[in-house]
Amino acid sequence: MSEINRDEANLGIVKISDEVISVIAGIAASEIKGVIETNHHNTASSISQKFTKKGLTKGIKVSVDKDEAVIDMTISVQYGLKIPEVVCQVQENVKKTVEAITGLKVALVNIYVQNIVILKNEDKNEIVEK
Repeated sequence: MSEINRDEANLGIVKISDEVISVIAGIAASEIKGVIETNHHNTASSISQKFTKKGLTKGIKVSVDKDEAVIDMTISVQYGLKIPEVVCQVQENVKKTVEAITGLKVALVNIYVQNIVILKNEDKNEIVEK
């Protein structure tokens, strides 16, 4: 759990759980075109959990030391897109979003591409094959 001290206000201590940081990171990653999932579990369970809090934190590990976070994420990427470009966008958006919302410094956003996903219908995000 991260602890943020604000000297200017001196009203108390703010603690942000690692799970909250994971949810923020999961939402930020899902905003990037080409990111299908932020977890590596089977298709049926991951689709049903895609927009739940539990689904957003699967495949995401957060380590906080003082006011600095390291985020490890496992994602699936849409087939046909350039993986390095998608990953770079995810890293930038996760770092920017977590820092803006929590006030923590994000030292690293490590991305592990677990799978490539072929979409049946891009408008509906129906998965044909993983």
